Amino acid sequence: MKYCFNFVYKVNSEVKRTSKPDNDDFTVEMNNENQVVTLTVKPKTKVEFLKFEMKMPFKYNSAQRIFTNGYQSWTVSKEYHPNSKMDEFNPRILGMEKKKFNPLGIWGAGDLTFHKYPEKPGVFYGYSYGYIRTGKELFFLGSLSERCGYTIITFDCTADCISIEKDFEGMVFNDDKTALSLAVLKGEYNAVFDKYFKLMNISEPRVKRQCGYTTWYNYYSNVTEDIVARDLEAISNLDTKIDIFQIDDGFQRTVGDWLETDKKKFPSGMKAVADSIHEHGMLAGLWLAPFAVTPKSHIYKKHKDWLVRDKNGKTHYASHNWGGFYALDIYNDEVRAYIRKVFDTVLNTWGYDMVKLDFLYACSIIPIHNKSRGKIMCDAMDFLRECCGDKIILGCGVPLAPAFGKVDFCRIGADMGLNWKNTAISREDVSVQHTLMNTIFRRHLDGRAFLNDPDVFLLRDNNINIPLSQRKIIAKVNSLCGNLLFVSDDVSIYTDEQKRIFIDMVTTPKADITNAEFINKDVIKIDYCLNNQNSSFTFNLSTGEIL
Repeated sequence: MKYCFNFVYKVNSEVKRTSKPDNDDFTVEMNNENQVVTLTVKPKTKVEFLKFEMKMPFKYNSAQRIFTNGYQSWTVSKEYHPNSKMDEFNPRILGMEKKKFNPLGIWGAGDLTFHKYPEKPGVFYGYSYGYIRTGKELFFLGSLSERCGYTIITFDCTADCISIEKDFEGMVFNDDKTALSLAVLKGEYNAVFDKYFKLMNISEPRVKRQCGYTTWYNYYSNVTEDIVARDLEAISNLDTKIDIFQIDDGFQRTVGDWLETDKKKFPSGMKAVADSIHEHGMLAGLWLAPFAVTPKSHIYKKHKDWLVRDKNGKTHYASHNWGGFYALDIYNDEVRAYIRKVFDTVLNTWGYDMVKLDFLYACSIIPIHNKSRGKIMCDAMDFLRECCGDKIILGCGVPLAPAFGKVDFCRIGADMGLNWKNTAISREDVSVQHTLMNTIFRRHLDGRAFLNDPDVFLLRDNNINIPLSQRKIIAKVNSLCGNLLFVSDDVSIYTDEQKRIFIDMVTTPKADITNAEFINKDVIKIDYCLNNQNSSFTFNLSTGEIL
């Protein structure tokens, strides 16, 4: 394989450009063996890379399909036709310019503040890994570590090439570093992903397929102790085993003050809720956004020095949720002590068995302390696992590669919407279509990096604008491709048919997916084997019709 390079960098405030891996300022040494390409940077002076790119030629054709892995849990991730355009299901986001971004907006959850979005057909990019599929055979590229910086892989069908870039923003190279370790693999779909995770030494997940309940998609932040007691009793009375009952956002005084329970909504406190869940024979789960704080929080008011700040010392918004929130600096010793105290209280004093950890991208919203976004996120995931010990972690809103092997379950798609129509304004926004695509096309992570959480399936008739026929599609896709099956309904008002669907969902074993693809612009077909029988499931993603 022939590789070429493109470097843009700063030395002593002077911007320089070169395609030479050996020059007056640094040497990039390449090692290419055993299906792994390694690039080591050896600086001869202090170097700050503005662009670090390796390119290889690749001839595309119309029979191929291209998969790109989105920036984080919620980001659209799917296979593309070489002549299509990224996010053809949601063209409103195309052409957006960085200067129009509102830092309080949904854009903060994605990568558009630091990566240019392709606006023409035939150009597709993603993070950490991606592939070109011809039939059942893959040509696969995958970073073996993001600890130096995120790996951005661009498939450019218009120029017949593949670009591999590293996000080194915020870093200064002053000693030798492994800049890139890239697996380049060819083979059958499952064999390639088995090989990739073996190269990373990621062990199989220790947890098994589980089912449960979460409060979020019916009550959102209006959840109360009485609602929890009612739905806990109802779901425990179903004629099937339920594994986990999880309390989502709304129990706390405000985001950031995790140990201050909202006493009006949860007068008995969170330990009493966990005890009640255990008495009903289920594991108790609790939602936290451990790196997020709102201006209303006591943490924000008392400890502004704990917040992520830009190079000018200004606090930096993470995104728009809860009226706008900030992120904690995970390298601050007092922040780490506070977060450790939160987890010790939640897991050991209150007695929760699982934590759903959300909005994790926030800690790496900008580079800090001479560390890239990828380095910060990897350090953060190490820290969270240290805090949680052997308790179950469900990751969410997290760049996926840093979460490999660090979380037990992980969300791999956007939040589920309450109507089928796609109203998303970003690649991370709430959307039924986005989460279904991610559930199908990120299925290769399930059982390798963690167990996949496809988000909820909703069967209720109230507080939803999706007909039962479409709700069945969501349930079917989740069951086929996911391994954490959560509902968010008051099951006491289920009809007999809804109860039957629910019990089928949580008792059916995981299917073996033999193939899944768009068979035209809107229609997805999933071929699978279940209980030794080969079957297929086909539906129209745009209209919500089963075909």
